[in-house]
Amino acid sequence: MPTKGKTTKAIAMLKEDHATVKDLFEKFERTNGSATKAKIVSEALMALQIHAAIEEELFYPAVRQNIEDEEGIMDEADEEHHVAKVLIAELENMKGDEDHWDAKFKVLAESVRHHIKEEEGKMFKQARKTDIDFDALGSQMAQLKQRLMREGVPEDAEAKMIAKCGLRGDSPAKKAQKNLQVPLKKAS
Repeated sequence: MPTKGKTTKAIAMLKEDHATVKDLFEKFERTNGSATKAKIVSEALMALQIHAAIEEELFYPAVRQNIEDEEGIMDEADEEHHVAKVLIAELENMKGDEDHWDAKFKVLAESVRHHIKEEEGKMFKQARKTDIDFDALGSQMAQLKQRLMREGVPEDAEAKMIAKCGLRGDSPAKKAQKNLQVPLKKAS
């Protein structure tokens, strides 16, 4: 069992990534210029792709192997990654001038913030109770991160799906509004 004060290099690295993306989300929300927003989105997407790859390839398997997960924390984390990766793939196929670009990034930010809260509030706490060697795991994660930063993140299933199916067009509500036959305002 881990001792009090044991270095948790792997968890510290993930928390650092969390702080980075949360900072990028806040910068996006404070920014008005489209070119600046596009730069922030690009940075955030790359950081999220690298982070997700590290968690999925190394951290999650180590944790999953060592915790009792009656609550399904690990399965939920997998699904939250899936949803985020779909949004990331869609945003990567957008220029930034589309109607839903801002909204799509804001939804991604909300989803990721929720995911971070659960990871740090539940998963990391359970992981710390195990005998995982977080220093060794952290070293592997750092090596993978360096490789992904150098070579790029391989295309994932979600990116392939979006490439095949394309982006959803205009908002279903906007489309319905254009086709609306009956005015919904009260007569005065």
